[in-house]
Amino acid sequence: MQEKYAQLCADGEMRYPKRADFSEREVVAIKAFLGPWPRALEAAGVKPPRAKENGTPAETGENQQK
Repeated sequence: MQEKYAQLCADGEMRYPKRADFSEREVVAIKAFLGPWPRALEAAGVKPPRAKENGTPAETGENQQK
C-alpha cells in the first residue's frame, strides 16, 4: 500500500490509494490483514490516524465514583 501511495504521488496524483487501484485479490488480502479500508490506510502508515472526537467515559473522567 505504501508503494502504491508513493507511485501515485510520483505520478502527480496527491490522493490516498483507492480499492480500485488494486486487484480484487489484493483488496481482500489488505482488508483481511489490516481491517476496513480507512483503518488499513492508517495501519499501513499512508494516512494519519483519525482523531478521537469524544473519549470514552474512562478517558474523559466522566462517571467516576466520588
